[in-house]
Amino acid sequence: MQPSPTIAAGRSCGTCTLCCRLPDIDLLDKPANAWCRHCVAGEGCSIYADRPSVCRDFLCLWMTDEGLAEAWEPSRSHMMIYRQGPQVTVLVDPDHPDIWRREPYHSQLLDWAREAEATGGYVIVFRQDDVFKI
Repeated sequence: MQPSPTIAAGRSCGTCTLCCRLPDIDLLDKPANAWCRHCVAGEGCSIYADRPSVCRDFLCLWMTDEGLAEAWEPSRSHMMIYRQGPQVTVLVDPDHPDIWRREPYHSQLLDWAREAEATGGYVIVFRQDDVFKI
């Protein structure tokens, strides 16, 4: 069992609820890019105290990586990023489908992909029904 990641100093979810919208959460019968039925826009989870472990144990990269620039804050970047082993996964808000191709994001994604390639890793971007491996 992996230990839960530590929240980076000074970071918080604030009013961001992208993790309640962007990922597919089978346990809650929630498809990708659809709002969770328990999410209250701008406030968060209505079942927060009793939320399932899949939600309780998740923290996006913004919350755990102090080196991630302010531009990557999900409510600002309109993207949610997390690591899965050698993979960096980027989920793009469908209301901002091309944000990942803009700066400073695109250059950083390319840099991450180059760095990851040396160890067999990669960056994958999910934009609505499209998937891009960088």
